[in-house]
Amino acid sequence: MNSYLLNRSLGSISPQALERAQTRRLLHAIQPAPGVRFDSHENVTTSGSGLERAQSSSEEKVEVWAHKTGVNTLAIDRFEGRYMLSGGADASIHIWDLERAEKTSGTYTHHPAGTVQKTPSTHQFGLTHLSFYPFDSLAFLSSSYDHTLKIWSSETLVPSASFSLSSVIYSHAISPIASHLLVACATQHPAIRLVDLRSGASTHSLAGHQGAVLSVAWSPRDEHILASAGVDGTARLWDVRRSAGSLGRLDMEDSVGIVGYDGYGTGARHRERGKAHTGAANGVVWTDNGGHLVTTGHDERIRVWSSATGANTLAAFGPIVKNAHLSTLLPLIAPSSLTRPGEGVMLYPGVKEILVFELFEGRRLKRLRVPGIPIARTTVGQRNVKNRVTGLAWRAGSVEAYSAHEDGSVRAWMPRTSEDALVEEEENEVRKEDEEDEGKKRKRKLLEDVYKDLTRQKITFN
Repeated sequence: MNSYLLNRSLGSISPQALERAQTRRLLHAIQPAPGVRFDSHENVTTSGSGLERAQSSSEEKVEVWAHKTGVNTLAIDRFEGRYMLSGGADASIHIWDLERAEKTSGTYTHHPAGTVQKTPSTHQFGLTHLSFYPFDSLAFLSSSYDHTLKIWSSETLVPSASFSLSSVIYSHAISPIASHLLVACATQHPAIRLVDLRSGASTHSLAGHQGAVLSVAWSPRDEHILASAGVDGTARLWDVRRSAGSLGRLDMEDSVGIVGYDGYGTGARHRERGKAHTGAANGVVWTDNGGHLVTTGHDERIRVWSSATGANTLAAFGPIVKNAHLSTLLPLIAPSSLTRPGEGVMLYPGVKEILVFELFEGRRLKRLRVPGIPIARTTVGQRNVKNRVTGLAWRAGSVEAYSAHEDGSVRAWMPRTSEDALVEEEENEVRKEDEEDEGKKRKRKLLEDVYKDLTRQKITFN
């Protein structure tokens, strides 16, 4: 890092290059942050006048958890990076203020700024996906195993609209750049359902998959292009302006792609054969510049595709990847502003760990072990869980990630460099010396009190 500072002082590198070097260094130093906790033991209820927090006095705090029966999904607003949503297996939703925490002896404990409990007007079963409205963090969307998609106000935590799609909704997506307000829903039905927030209609669909659709994602570069993945092992691309819809499939056997006459697929016939995975494909995400797609599947493979040609880049991530759950599994791709041009960093949710890979080479950078005991409490007792990581979210404007877990916890992951370790060691030494001095003062005061008591006593001789 000193060489970058020297080169910048000499004017040989730009401020942007220095910033990218520093953020890349922090990204590679990301570690568990056990001092940051999310605790919802306090009951937060909503009323007509706003939020009211009521302390539960009947139960003594012995554990820290965000959702008692497990956390299914996370979302962080992309504007300020301040507010985070968490959805539980018990149909509850919490909203957290990441800039407000209770500090006690070096531990930062976040409490919900608001919560949604199960009522007749809210979700009846566990949450499957949460997302903030892309143009305004004052609204968010939620989907659930109860077959409904709901729109909420972030301030009042009251649903403003609800859409019943008559089948389980595994995930949903709304374009971050589009002028249209179409919400794509991956459901148990073979067709992708499109919900128009302007008209309130949910009748349009995209047919092509041969089974349930597990994941959908809008292109960050083209507002009309949608990617999907399903239990039939296929990953498809769609243009919602076309009557036929489908632009073709991704084929894991094709490392060349459909180049067309201009090298970018123009004029070429669309591929309607081939699979992206030999098992169910339950995850699809785009890189933030729209240049590549990443898919995950039950064949325990991660594949990276060129979005221009549909070619499999043949990045190999090794046998350490595990994926066996039918629920949507989405890797988290770090913002490209944090890495060098042509590089990428991906965080993959696993069992009791998060795997960090170089995106385009498949090289494993590190394994982030999840601290804690994999036990989750339910209302009827205890159950053993594998502490699977169920969701990941990146905090905008910083080098921080947050993870959701089956054991009911939300965990933070932050950079910890060698300089941070030295500072922490020095602080611990100072704290230890202060504690020793305090102990000596207490002992000295105790001896002085004993001496004073003895000198006050009258001694008489008979």
